[in-house]
Amino acid sequence: MNVLHFVGAFFGDGAHWHGYDGIPHRLLEHVGYSLLALGVAAAVGLPVGLLTGHTGRGGTVLALLATAARALPTFGLLVLTFVLLGLGLLPVMIPLVVLAVPPILVTTYEAVRSVDPSPVDAARGMGMGEARILFRVELPVALPLVLSGLRSAAVQIVSTATVAAYVSLGGLGRYIVDGLYQRDYEKVVGGATLVALLALATLAVFWAVERLAVSPGVRRGT
Repeated sequence: MNVLHFVGAFFGDGAHWHGYDGIPHRLLEHVGYSLLALGVAAAVGLPVGLLTGHTGRGGTVLALLATAARALPTFGLLVLTFVLLGLGLLPVMIPLVVLAVPPILVTTYEAVRSVDPSPVDAARGMGMGEARILFRVELPVALPLVLSGLRSAAVQIVSTATVAAYVSLGGLGRYIVDGLYQRDYEKVVGGATLVALLALATLAVFWAVERLAVSPGVRRGT
């Protein structure tokens, strides 16, 4: 049997669309984990990236921290946090946040540093404070790159949140983990297809956000 047959059989089975183990419920769980992890990662990465990018200080330290965080194996960190903290959502959130912070942090820093210094100097000459310069001059220009960092982090989270199933939580990873255990390859392929589709939907959402949030002049310039 080929992959397309497995996909058709999985989505064509009405039992997969109802109940606790149905696609809508598992999809909602997966989106919930992903949004929570992305929100925490953005709350950590965006302020630090904006501040260090505006001041120009700490870039080397950020690069070292980001490299170290990217080197951590997500599944290994999940197992470690599970052993230390036991069952629950926290052992899943920690590795997902660690995975997502580096692209947000580094991209935000680089986005602010890449802003043309001329309008920044002009704003200072007009007497604008540093906070106003950051949010009214630098951030609007840097926004496309900032969003690209968030987009990269979101796709990584969506693709990796399947690990939640390994510590008895839900999400689309349940189909993959349970399918492998039961040797139900229809369920495995169906779960993997859902994760891929959700990742593509995430890209589409960020494309729409960029079209709405970024001014046309900045968009053309980038």
